[in-house]
Formats: sequence, structure tokens, C-alpha cells
Amino acid sequence: MSGARKLSLTRRYHFAASHRLHSARFSEEENLRLYGKCANPHGHGHNYAVEVTLAGPVDPATGMIANLGDLDPFVDREVVQAFDHKNLNEEIAEFRDCVPTTENLCRVIYRRLRGFPAARLERVRVEETSKNSFEFAGESGEARQDTP
Repeated sequence: MSGARKLSLTRRYHFAASHRLHSARFSEEENLRLYGKCANPHGHGHNYAVEVTLAGPVDPATGMIANLGDLDPFVDREVVQAFDHKNLNEEIAEFRDCVPTTENLCRVIYRRLRGFPAARLERVRVEETSKNSFEFAGESGEARQDTP
């Protein structure tokens, strides 16, 4: 791929989920100070938008970086079905000992998707509200899969 320009593909997905921002490490007062109304004992929910960006060479036969017919069911299985209408604190294993902030949600989604075989996962962006979005592009030093 010497001299080739990098091309990327971004696809958007949606799911709704609830969570409570709360850490057992802190007192109720400290949780309230840190997380404000998001520490509500009954939790709250969001309609999340997730953008998945892949990069790689364009396949000369198909003209695509990745076939959406492969990507969509992969993301649906790993993210949408896994998180949609779930309580992140109680139903998602990664959040049993981790506060389900959207920063952490972004990291968890990235880790779930980095095994997509057809192209390299570049980043995951999660929009929590019209004012808040978070983006994760992997840990520094984290091994990335090679583009086929």
C-alpha cells in the first residue's frame, strides 16, 4: 500500500440504555458531588448514537474498505443488541466494577469492535446528548490488527 492515501469509513448506529454514575469507592455524598444528578439511585437513560470509523485500503474488486453487509451485523451483535434497552450497571459485565460513564462506554465499545476482520478500527465516537460526545481511538501502545 506504499504511497496510497488513507481512506476511512464512518457508520452511525443507535441504542437506548440506562445507567447510574456511582462508585462504591466513594460515599453517597462524594458520588453526588462528583456525578450530580447522574448519581440518582434510580438511574437515568440516554438515546446513544455511536459512530464507528474504519480505515484501510479500497478493495480493487469491490471498491470498498469494508462491506456494510459484514459490518452492520457485527456492530449489531457486539453493541446494539448487547446494550439496547439495558441497564449498563446491572446487565453489562464490563460495568460491574467500572463506572459506566460515556468515556468508559466508548472504551468498552471500542474493545468489542476491534476484532472486526475486514478493516482496521480507527475510532469510536459516542454521542450521549446533543451537548456531550466522547471519542476513543485505542490505548497508546495497544496492538492494532493489521489491515488485510
